[in-house]
Amino acid sequence: MAVIWWPLSGRTPPTRRGSGRAGARVPLAAHQQHPAPPPAQPAAPPAAEAPKDTSPKVGNMTIDEVRKALGLSLYFQGGYVYNTRNPSSQENDLRVFDHKANSFMLDLAQIRFQKDADVGGLGYNFRFSFGETAKFIHSRGLGPQFNNLNPGTSDIKDTTPFDLTQAFVSYNAPVGKGLTFSFGKFVTMHGAEVVEAIDDYNYSRSFLFNYAIPFTHTGLKVYYPFSDAFNAAFYVVNGWDNTNDNNTGKTVGLSFNVTPVKPVVLAFNFMYGPEQDNNNSNERFLFDWVGTFNATKNLTFVVNTDYATEQRVLTALGLRDTKWYGIAGYAKYQFTDWFAVALRGEWFKDPDGVRTTFTTLPVAGTVLPTGIGQTLKEGTLTTEFKVAKNLILRPEYRHDWSDKNAFGSPSAAPSALPSGREKTQDTVSVGVMYLF
Repeated sequence: MAVIWWPLSGRTPPTRRGSGRAGARVPLAAHQQHPAPPPAQPAAPPAAEAPKDTSPKVGNMTIDEVRKALGLSLYFQGGYVYNTRNPSSQENDLRVFDHKANSFMLDLAQIRFQKDADVGGLGYNFRFSFGETAKFIHSRGLGPQFNNLNPGTSDIKDTTPFDLTQAFVSYNAPVGKGLTFSFGKFVTMHGAEVVEAIDDYNYSRSFLFNYAIPFTHTGLKVYYPFSDAFNAAFYVVNGWDNTNDNNTGKTVGLSFNVTPVKPVVLAFNFMYGPEQDNNNSNERFLFDWVGTFNATKNLTFVVNTDYATEQRVLTALGLRDTKWYGIAGYAKYQFTDWFAVALRGEWFKDPDGVRTTFTTLPVAGTVLPTGIGQTLKEGTLTTEFKVAKNLILRPEYRHDWSDKNAFGSPSAAPSALPSGREKTQDTVSVGVMYLF
């Protein structure tokens, strides 16, 4: 969480000038018998009253002091996305957070409260999200859940634009350097990107963030900083995006960060557990790796790779062991304090279509899930302008590819079927982000 402060003006009061007279006053002549009386001294001006503090207060604290004490911050994100194909569905297919084509979007408005737990103390993190983004990050049990599949379908059109994205309390036990226990709902440790675009390099999100990993977890997390170069976390949670568990099994995870040399940071994340409804036997495994290389003060490279497997997933071909995997690379150069350019390239494979496509076809009087396997690629060029303190403007161009007809066009029906659809998609967008 960013802490915003305003420095004093730095100006000092002007130096008071002297009288302009030099030397001692000349005495009267010695023959003067009756010297003239000294001139009357002017009356001293009344003491100036101290300026009154007119800032609003809560008790004895100013509003700004209350904000800092609570760890309160506000975040806003919005934008416009233009799709060059003008799809009839008005959807940017296989996008999640920037899914509306040729439309202004109120992406995200957040109210945040955060206090880190000092050793021996308590902390908390509450994050309330509103807007279009909130529809897609619901956990099961806290509203209609987005299933990471087809943002244009009826599965998500009526979802509530509010989400309790994070809500957890922490205790930093006085063990060694501080052993922190956190309980509640928290965002995932996986991936190179996050929900809030201001903390990413690009305005749009990668396929890996949208489809390869979870968004949030509910459960218990334990964190310990072994040294400046190594820290680790272990967690037991309900699973992927579950506040209410969909089975009686639990998912376990391990995350650790390593800094082998100063410019390099390596993050390793593992998760394993059952994720299917009312089934504790079929396990899902996820490995996520993020490497960051700060080549210079202004140039940063990031690589993110994900590999996941799941046992006996229902497809049109029956129950199958499935997998999905991909890699994304990022580069960002900070030309000045107010201007930067970022590039992202990505490859993602979903062989059985269990993550990126999901339609229903009638089969013998029943409805079965039908996955369309595909390989996706994308390239994104993002420019960043820091218009004012904590106000960022990001114009962006993105090109998507698929080896299937996955993207809409003016003549395409709004479904996952290939009729009238295309293998590429181009968008031009502008994102606005502000943190207070």
